[in-house]
Amino acid sequence: MRSPLVVGNWKMHGDLAGNLQLLQQVIAGVPAAGAVDMVVCAPFPYLEQVRNLLAATPVGWGAQTLSEHAQGAYTGEVSAGMLREFGCRYVIVGHSERRALFSESDEQVAAKFLAACNAGLVPILCVGETLAQRESGETVRVVEKQLQVVLDRAGVERFSSAVVAYEPVWAIGTGRTATPEQAQEVHVAIRSCLARLDQQVASGLQILYGGSVKAQNAGEIFAQADIDGGLIGGASLVADDFLAICQAANR
Repeated sequence: MRSPLVVGNWKMHGDLAGNLQLLQQVIAGVPAAGAVDMVVCAPFPYLEQVRNLLAATPVGWGAQTLSEHAQGAYTGEVSAGMLREFGCRYVIVGHSERRALFSESDEQVAAKFLAACNAGLVPILCVGETLAQRESGETVRVVEKQLQVVLDRAGVERFSSAVVAYEPVWAIGTGRTATPEQAQEVHVAIRSCLARLDQQVASGLQILYGGSVKAQNAGEIFAQADIDGGLIGGASLVADDFLAICQAANR
């Protein structure tokens, strides 16, 4: 059985004092969250603080992106090896904001996915469609194309130590949420895409939903058979909300 996973993506938020308060509250609430894997993905400058606060707890941590390059003249970039030195286990790859705001292509996302795998990190691969693509009936085609580029580059076996997050672009930070049935439909399509290559990898894959998940709607979303947890944005910045979402994932 796939274990539930809830990942808090802080995006470009936080400061040292606020991080301390938030993480202390999250740590205190871990026992009540139940048997769910909890992860915090923080901005690069705060990774040392996050590591120091979480190292002795069940809560994992990771980064929000990485370079596809191991080293070199890439000013401002951060490699997978550097993230490992800060104890990161996870890294988000191909978030829709990286694709839209920083022009990350499917090919670059695939290269970053492979770089994370090669360094022993667990990539959280984000896929999803825009509102225009959904309204034109292209959702599954778009998501499968994003997956296929990574599969062609890395191979299906790499997904045995990876996570996929379905994040409909039109539902991120908008307050709009895919219905549980809409989300489930895409999660099934993702699992089926991998199952055509390796049924065992597909059945064990954790597939998360990300898109305006809140404490109020998390239970209904996570009740779907192929939704294994969430990639949480704004709600992860409020300890009570994040913990309530983790509790909802503990089914």
